[in-house]
Order: sequence, then structure tokens, then C-alpha cells
Amino acid sequence: MTNLKHVLIKWKQLALVVLLMGASLFMGHSQNAETPDFSYDLGAKINDMTITVAGTVVVATNDGLVGIKPGENELLFNFTDYGKVKPEELNFIPMSPYVMVGQTGFGNITTKKAVIDHISGKVLFSTESKGWKSVSTCDVIMPQNKLVVSGLQKGGGKAESLTPKVAVYDLGTGELDYSFFLLKPGKVSMKYFAVTGTPLLLKDKLLVPTSQGVIAKSKAGETLWENKIKGINSMVASEDESDIYGFAKTSNLKNTKIYKINADGSPAWQEERKVKGGVSNFQILPQGLAVVSDVVGGDGAFAAKSESKITLLSTGTGQDLWEKAPKTKGYVQHFYIMEDGILFGIQEGGINKISYEGKTLFKKPLKTGENILTMAQTPQGLIYITSEDANIVNLETGESVWDKPLKFKRASTVSSDFDEKNNRYLIAADEKLFAIDASSGTSNLLTEAKFDGKEAPTHIELRDGGILVTSSQNVMLLDWDGETNWHEYHRAPGKSAFGAILAGVTAVASTAMAVDAAARAGANRNSLGQYNSYGAQMNRASQMFAAIGTVSFNEMAKRFKASAATENSQFILTKLDSGVGLVKINKDSGNVEKEILLKDKKPVYKVDEYGGFLYYQRGDKTIYAYNLNN
Repeated sequence: MTNLKHVLIKWKQLALVVLLMGASLFMGHSQNAETPDFSYDLGAKINDMTITVAGTVVVATNDGLVGIKPGENELLFNFTDYGKVKPEELNFIPMSPYVMVGQTGFGNITTKKAVIDHISGKVLFSTESKGWKSVSTCDVIMPQNKLVVSGLQKGGGKAESLTPKVAVYDLGTGELDYSFFLLKPGKVSMKYFAVTGTPLLLKDKLLVPTSQGVIAKSKAGETLWENKIKGINSMVASEDESDIYGFAKTSNLKNTKIYKINADGSPAWQEERKVKGGVSNFQILPQGLAVVSDVVGGDGAFAAKSESKITLLSTGTGQDLWEKAPKTKGYVQHFYIMEDGILFGIQEGGINKISYEGKTLFKKPLKTGENILTMAQTPQGLIYITSEDANIVNLETGESVWDKPLKFKRASTVSSDFDEKNNRYLIAADEKLFAIDASSGTSNLLTEAKFDGKEAPTHIELRDGGILVTSSQNVMLLDWDGETNWHEYHRAPGKSAFGAILAGVTAVASTAMAVDAAARAGANRNSLGQYNSYGAQMNRASQMFAAIGTVSFNEMAKRFKASAATENSQFILTKLDSGVGLVKINKDSGNVEKEILLKDKKPVYKVDEYGGFLYYQRGDKTIYAYNLNN
């Protein structure tokens, strides 16, 4: 759902290239040192290394989990309680300082769970320290900064240790807020009680979906109400918390049931409503409940089509308010709530807008290329950029504002930026750089951006001296007329390394989307953003972190508010005279400011370009860290 063109590209500044590891490391040229700035002996084989959104490094080893804080000599933490930790056993909670470790035992039952603050290094929760013998669910709830755990807890006698329990912990302190049993300990019941989905934490109560119904508990653990609505997987409340909606997948997992629950727990609708497929997006509106559900098609003439369904349900009765649902003919990739209706873009191509009365607002569905990369507001209208074309259209009618859409071949990468100095949009695709006048909409080919190494431009950036166009191995600065000021190319060290670069960039995408979603969270989490508002998004994320108020969130707020430490440099992996290495290139001059030689043909390292640190594994138990800001 990302609608901001810079998010995927600039988040390469948080955690970049992931490559295969090697041996020793020393500096060349401007910093000719054979020893790293920091060295960490982990004492066990390294299985995985992750640079978090907070800038700390979390390393999974054969002995446990290790934390490294940039610029510090000692390890931040060394969690060895669970022994060997595999990458798949880690869950980094998006936009938070928390990593969750989970290990399963016999029968795929979770017997070990821990939550670690990777900024402070504190273990805030573990099944052992809190006396849990098995855990059914374990959910971090934001922005309340709580952890809700369900399962079986030791202590209190045999009856209590065999009775399903729920507990709420404060992640600011790691201390217990309150806990309660799902049924009275020792009570004989033929009914199976288990938490079936993510609990919903409201201002004065916690709603827990179970196999026997939803239970509302006060902050003192007292039962406020319960109902018989079973098997709910997720819930959402209206802004004033007067109405609650629950979503439950059907037994065949092909459809979703939607329930509305009153503030006292009673069903608000006479019966639940069913939508086809799984719910992928929803928004509570004054006009109704907007729901997007995705249907996975099958084979055969009578099989369902693979597409999204958009439905508007009455908040009062649950009835479908539209006589005829809008046709999608594909999966909804973008979904935005506007004053006059719902704007949506389809993965397979196409944009349309429908009023809350179910009438299409565009004169005809807007045809676009596949894979809509960007949809955002501009002073001229709605800009969209796909893998095949770009245009600005009138948001009310869908008619083109530009003379005609900008067409290009099915490009593997498309990047764009707005040139305020010359009042024009710049779009790079198919090794070409196009300029589109913002006032007239006329477009022209500014230059053929021919890169070496069979690369295409992947990023545009406006500098004081002109237009910077880059890829993994190429950096080029153009003047405002498209003439080349300088061009630096550094050949990739090999196919395996180059492939790993692409893998590293892809892995960052999910983090970028999490940033966008968190920054847009609020009364309308599906609002259409402004083109080129990346900085505003990061500022809002910073404010959100600061509002939570813990020391760790305050550190995250500072990191997001600060500009990139290496914003004037680009790092490229290449083959130096003495072997594979990393070069630091000044974005304004093209000068190589630093070379870092990695004495191995297949080095594995990670660069935090946002914080300006290089982390490199020497052997299989040691990590070297180099400060790239020097």
C-alpha cells in the first residue's frame, strides 16, 4: 500500500547490502588501518545478522542471541537461555525496539518465548522467568506498549496450572499489569477454551477472542461481559470504542465472517455478514464499513477468479449498501479513503473511484500499466507511476492532466523525484531520464542514462549541483539540462555478490512498508499521501515514538528525526587492486573518499548507511565494526 516514491529507495539507508562472509579486513586510502574500530568475539558460530530499524545489530548464533550497539566496545546483550537460535525463530516487531524469540517443543507447542528490547538490552519477558510452561499466543500491542500472553502458567496448584490463562505485561518495565483465567480453575468443562486471535486492548478493558466467545476484562482482571461469538481472529474498534468489529475465517478458509459487537458485548447485527476471501483491508467510516477481501482463484471453468472484492457494509445492520460491487479484475494494491469516495488501484493495472453510494466517479476506469508503484496527491492531481507508464489525472474525473501518459517498456525498476527548481517531475525508466513539466504536462527525454555493467538507474536524487542518478555499481551526476558532469562505475566483484545485493534491497521493502503504515496510522489509516513527503512521514514516525515515552522509544525518535549520517555518500562493493572491497563515493564530486579492502572473494557484511557503520564477519565467530563517518 506504499504511495511514497522515496520510501523503498531511502530505506536502503537503514539496512543495506547483504553479502556472503569472509576473512580479515583492513582500511585503505584515506583510513589505512589494519584493525577495526570495534571488534566483537561472540564465542559461537554466527547464523544470521540483522541491522534493526533502531540501528542496533542483532546476531543469532549457535549459543543464543547477541546484541551490538553502534559505537560501544562491549556487547549490548548475550541471551543464551535458549541455546542455538535460528533466523526463522526471530520476530522483529515492526517500528519498535523489540525482538521476539520463539522456540517450539513436542507437538509444535511453543514452550519458549522471550521479548528483548534490542536498544536497552533488557529481557522484558521470558516464559521461564514468568513461569509459563506453554504459550498459545504472544502479541505486542502498540501504541499501548503492552504484551498480551495466553497459555498455561506454572504455580498455584495443579488445577491452576492446567487452566488457560491470559496475562498483560507492561513493556516499559517488563512487569505484570494483571492476569486472569479463561474459566474457573478446577471447573470441569467439556468445552475447549483457547485464545483464537489477537486481543484488542481498549482504554479501560481488554477484549479476548476465544474458542467459546469474546471475553471483556477490566484492567483489574474482572469480567465485564462475555458473549458466544466464537473463533474470531482479529478485532478493530471505532475511534470512540463504542463499536467493535470482529473478523473470523470460515472453516474452509475461503471466506471471512464479520461481526459487529456493541460496547456491552451484545451482537449489534442480527447475524454475521460473510465476504468472499480473506480480509486484507478495512476502514470504519461514517458511511459504513469499507472492506477489501482477496479471493484466491482455482482451476477449471467454474472456479473463482483471483481478485479482490470491495464491499461497503452498513454499520447499523451489516447489509451490503451497494447494489453492484465495483469490478476489480485483479488484486487491490492501493486503497484510499477520500471525501467523496474510495480510490483504488489494481496490481494488474487500472485505477477507479467509487462514491459511497456505489456510483463510479471516473467517467471510465483509468487504464494503467501493471504494478502501480506510486499513487499520491500533487497540486495538479493524482500522480501514478507503474512499471509501464506514468501520468497525472484529475482526482474527480479520472481524466488526464498531462498531454498524454508517459509510456515506457516493462521496466524492472522505475524511480522518480520532483525538481522544484525547474517545476518538473523526473522519471527514470528503461535507461532513460524523462522530464515532465508540472504546469503543462509536456514531457521530453532529458537524457539516455546509459550505465555500465548492464545496469539500469534505480534511484534519482536532487543535489545542489544537479541530478544524481544511481544504481548498485554506477553513480552519475547530471546538470539541469541532462548533460553528464561525471560518471563513476565500479564493477561488481562477481555474479554471486551482485545477486546478493539485489536480495538485500528486496529484504528492505517490507520494513519500508511497515514505516509507511505506522506513519499513516490514525483516524484514516488509508489516506492518500502527498508526493515527495518522505521527510514528513519520518517526522510523524519520530513523534509517534516520542509519545510512547520510554527510553528506547526516545532513542528511536532521535534516529528517525536525524538526517542520514552518510547522506552525502554512496557505498559500492567492487573489485579493488588487492581484492574485493567497498568504496565510499561523494555524491557531489564523484570522488572516492575511502576504500575498505575485504580480503576475500566472497565477503559478507552489512552496512547501516543511515548510522554510518559497517559490520563485517571475520571467520564464523567474530564481527568487526567500522565507523564510516570518519
